[in-house]
Amino acid sequence: MPLATPLKNLDRELARFHGRLKAGAVFVVLLAAALLGRGYYLQVTQHDYYIQRAESNRISLVPTAPNRGLILDRKGRILAENYSAYTLELTRTRASDLEATLAEVGKLIEITPGELRRFRRLLAESHEFETVPLKSKLTDEEVAILAANHYRLPGAQVKARLFRNYRAGPGMAHVVGFIGRINDRDLKALRASGREENYRGTVHIGKTGLEQSYEAVLHGRTGFDQMETDASGRAVRMLSRIPPVPGKDLRLYLDAGLQAVAEHAFGDYTGGLVALDPNTGGVLAMVSKPGFDPNLFVDGIDPETWKTLNESPERPMVNRVLRGIYPPGSTIKPFMGLAGLETGVRTPSDSIVDPGYFMLPNSSHQYRDWKRGGHGIVDLRRAIAQSCDTYFYKLAVDLGIDRMHDFLEKFSFGEKTGIDLDGESPGLLPSREWKERRWKKIWYPGETVIAGIGQGYHLTTPLQLATATAMIANGGKRIEPRLVEAMRDPLTHVWQPLAPVVRDQVPIKPEDLAVVRQGMVDVVHPGGTASVAGAGAPYTMAGKTGTAQVVGIKQGARYDASRLARQYRDHALFIAYAPAENPRIAIAVLVENGGHGGSTAAPIARAVFDYYLTGKLPGSMKAEGNDASD
Repeated sequence: MPLATPLKNLDRELARFHGRLKAGAVFVVLLAAALLGRGYYLQVTQHDYYIQRAESNRISLVPTAPNRGLILDRKGRILAENYSAYTLELTRTRASDLEATLAEVGKLIEITPGELRRFRRLLAESHEFETVPLKSKLTDEEVAILAANHYRLPGAQVKARLFRNYRAGPGMAHVVGFIGRINDRDLKALRASGREENYRGTVHIGKTGLEQSYEAVLHGRTGFDQMETDASGRAVRMLSRIPPVPGKDLRLYLDAGLQAVAEHAFGDYTGGLVALDPNTGGVLAMVSKPGFDPNLFVDGIDPETWKTLNESPERPMVNRVLRGIYPPGSTIKPFMGLAGLETGVRTPSDSIVDPGYFMLPNSSHQYRDWKRGGHGIVDLRRAIAQSCDTYFYKLAVDLGIDRMHDFLEKFSFGEKTGIDLDGESPGLLPSREWKERRWKKIWYPGETVIAGIGQGYHLTTPLQLATATAMIANGGKRIEPRLVEAMRDPLTHVWQPLAPVVRDQVPIKPEDLAVVRQGMVDVVHPGGTASVAGAGAPYTMAGKTGTAQVVGIKQGARYDASRLARQYRDHALFIAYAPAENPRIAIAVLVENGGHGGSTAAPIARAVFDYYLTGKLPGSMKAEGNDASD
């Protein structure tokens, strides 16, 4: 018997359909409500926000780096300038395969191994979105080749960039300094000082010298172009423009011609020289030899070249004028003489009998004079002229280290002079307290004896010596040395002079100063230790020679330079000013391992004085056809 077919329950089916219909309707209503709510949120609540987002997508701010200020010497000769050149730059994030792009570029133009090494180094230091230069100063032909093959070089761009050129060359590398690419440390410093925004679009920043110390002035103010862009980010039109403001130009006290003469006079010697105007503190010449080519650093120095410079035993990267510290040797004697007179320990007529050595009471140790047999009867003026060690040994003992320290401190020894360059060393002016603090030891009388002739712990820079010499020349006025004499406003083109900074006026009795000055004049006249260097000068010089020991000499032994390697020979020093009656220039010269100051350092100072005061060039420069006036 067949089974009965079940009948459909229409009521149940209809109820199920209605339930599904209601659920679908609710879902549609909820979905519509959600869409309406989201639309309301985007269109009404977030209206202002998305309007700004849309505008920012359409409008881009393109920074325009300002022209960097120029650096000129006192006669308007350019020492640092700008020029424009094309550069091939690569952006990592825009290149799908950076190595492939590099390989392709190498097929089109020559990329040297050094350029490739520098690129990889800069790439490692940069952020992913930054452009990194691969090859600078492209020729017109190279620019044309790269433009024609641009489609094959993803991530590569040819850009016009401003470069810095240092006309002055190695001789002024330590004065002018150089710029280099902004690194992470520079960025942190800019951020900390609130200047990061002003460096958008700028690639370089001052690293050393005036480029560093006057960075805020030289850089200028970045401009911005407000550009309308399309959906792909390409510029369509410029909407507005805030033009960049160029940096200020700097005019120095420094005379490039005088600098050239000083460098030439140094010859192959290593050392430092600084010449100041004693009336303003202006730096007329500053030489640190050897120097280096600052142009090597502008676009990133090659690692091998950097290693050569950094590891050279002659240390060309060290500014010897600011950072080189040396015993002052006998150049300290005029200041010691002033200390004796000003403190009442000596009178100008007080004399000693010099047997050629000095001994402390109850001691058998002999402190030798440089002249065997001694100088006989010596007063202060003759002691300075002939650099009598014995006179100053005794004077030092009579003064004591405490009075010596306090007096010499007034002449900038032992502290920074305040020059407008970074990195100056304070040197070292020893005292009883300093030795206790530094070495936990007492001060011994023998240390006072040798301090009287500028040996022992006393260390000074050539700049400190020149500053102190200028104070003798100008009557005790302590003026901070300055390289920059004026700044030119980029908008008005008017030069704005900078006032000299007078730090102190040391009270010195005119009659005491006159005795010391006369002793220094005698130095460069017959009987003096630099008489040969001063012979025939058409003006009056006043100077003091110095010889600073590099290695100690045993008791009873004599210094013999011919038996010593050059690096162990004495340093030669000379301080001077001229004309003696109305000083216009003061100088300090230090020649490392140069021997005697009178025969090595003084002739360099004489060449500088001759040129500055009379315009006379050294004979060897004339023979070579040099023209320091260029």
